[in-house]
Amino acid sequence: MPAIDSASTKPAAAIGVDGCPAGWVWIGRIEGRWQAGIAEHLDDLAALLDGAVPALIDMPIGLVNSGPDERACDVAARALLRRPRASSVFRPPCRAALAAADYAGACAVNRRHTGVALSVQTWNILPKIRQLDNLLQCRPALRGRLREAHPEVCLHALAGGRGMAHNKRTADGRRERRELLRRLAPDALEAADGLLAATPRRRLAADDAIDAAALAVTAALLATRPVRTLPAVPARDALGLPMEMVYVTP
Repeated sequence: MPAIDSASTKPAAAIGVDGCPAGWVWIGRIEGRWQAGIAEHLDDLAALLDGAVPALIDMPIGLVNSGPDERACDVAARALLRRPRASSVFRPPCRAALAAADYAGACAVNRRHTGVALSVQTWNILPKIRQLDNLLQCRPALRGRLREAHPEVCLHALAGGRGMAHNKRTADGRRERRELLRRLAPDALEAADGLLAATPRRRLAADDAIDAAALAVTAALLATRPVRTLPAVPARDALGLPMEMVYVTP
């Protein structure tokens, strides 16, 4: 795949957003220039997201209300990525569990509605899932503009259908992902590196910035390539939000 020409699609804004210890890290091409930043709360990014076509976020959007079945997009993503990358796809909570005050309570609610408890990994991101769910309910104009994507699914597609060989938290994993992104959008990686250089690791992990860059590069490619989703025809939850993961193919 050829590198993205930052000047060729100047009017479009493309944003990638991922959770990080400080809140949310974003990387995007805005008016033809790659930029990056951190927001404490997702609401702080609402104006930026309003101008994005599209914005991709690594956080579950559509949520089940009840029943034992997982979201089809999570099942499809694990099948695509296979071991060991499939383990990066967590099972999201049911919507009722978003109101829980502690892990035990969230597990009890989720078990009552779906038959299973929550993983610790899911509990750790539950406050961010709640922020996203509240944002989409309060700002319906963002629905369809802000879409769910998974960095490992995006990277798999950007690499021509090849999953990443190394864990993203290892030096080899960071190197592998950086080399791919450098080939596709060197300016996006430069924006991520600039933010990392200016931010303590306790606020921003290197893999979070790389994940946001992978989403941003995918979003930028959507200006010229058809959107693909897992599954191909996504279901919608009780609020009408799609249960999908967005990606592009070379």
